[in-house]
Amino acid sequence: MLLKTFGWSFAVTVAGLALAGVLWGWQGLAIVGILSILEISLSFDNAVINAGILRKMNAFWQRIFLTIGILIAVFGMRLVFPVVIVAITAKLGPIEAVNLAINDKAHYQELVTSAHPAIAAFGGIFLLMIFLDFLFEEREHKWLAWIEKPMARMGKLDTLSIIVALVVLLVSAMTVATSVAHGGGDKSATVLLSGVAGLITYLVVGGISGYFEDKLEEDEEEDADAAAASGGAVNGTPSVPRKGAGAVMGMAGKAAFFMFLYLEVIDASFSFDGVIGAFAITNDIFEMALGLGIGAMYIRSLTVFLVRKGTLDDYVYLEHGAHYAIGALAVILLITIKFEINEVITGLVGLVLIGLSFWSSLVRNRREGKPGSDAPAKSEVTSGV
Repeated sequence: MLLKTFGWSFAVTVAGLALAGVLWGWQGLAIVGILSILEISLSFDNAVINAGILRKMNAFWQRIFLTIGILIAVFGMRLVFPVVIVAITAKLGPIEAVNLAINDKAHYQELVTSAHPAIAAFGGIFLLMIFLDFLFEEREHKWLAWIEKPMARMGKLDTLSIIVALVVLLVSAMTVATSVAHGGGDKSATVLLSGVAGLITYLVVGGISGYFEDKLEEDEEEDADAAAASGGAVNGTPSVPRKGAGAVMGMAGKAAFFMFLYLEVIDASFSFDGVIGAFAITNDIFEMALGLGIGAMYIRSLTVFLVRKGTLDDYVYLEHGAHYAIGALAVILLITIKFEINEVITGLVGLVLIGLSFWSSLVRNRREGKPGSDAPAKSEVTSGV
């Protein structure tokens, strides 16, 4: 099970480290290894969030997430994205930006760093919306009930998460963005525009995927009702309600496509701090892409592992811990518009929150006589991935 899930990650690690050693020597090999660990530590909560979404999708779209999705994650976000940011902010052509990244690494790093306020505002507000929508939703299981119960009652106001996010954005623009550490000067307008763009992106991609997901559930319920009314037969043919089939097959079609896009935007938002933080270790875009790419492979494999093992069903507070970690990361991103925060702190906050939620899940399972280690896997859908 472990080798099947993490096999490609192990293979990419061996090949990537060997390539780093050949191209850049022992120093390059060490840098790539450090970057891989950095990416894994910063994005562990990303794997939990991804698993919560991926388990709703069928085997085909899970394979898309692991193939095309990883190409987008590695080459798109870890290699192409920084160059695109430089091209846009410095008003350079694509070839000029690539040439700058290869031949003038110090200036390239300076330009990417100066774009941090816009990147942090976009990613921070996008991730904040994920956290707020989770917090304001009525849920069967409550981890920190003293917070989640009143928040769920307040969440009956549909637009509350948007209102809170806009207030946070305005406060950020009027405080931390007025005198930033990255590039200097007043970045209030930049932060406002980027934050609004992050909010719009969340509403559009999340809204469309949610619409198709709800429509799929409605169709399944209608088919189930029709089958029940006809004694389990539709048009004279014995029928199994599609709702049950949907639970086995998982989400497909347009619903899965937009959910896939939603997953990729989440991954992009999580990768912002990793890409910026990597410049503290190296300004070579190829070392950066290789190291962060290896880390991204493990996050993908960990996502699939969590789905296949049914971990989120067995340890019910894990998703809570991951979403609190997302909220913390969103706040950290907005703070870093002005203040430097070490990536070690960012990674530790997420690991501590997820660790505490895992421990709470174990306590709950023991109390109810359902130890997580003995619980059967719930997500058979992914066995074909």
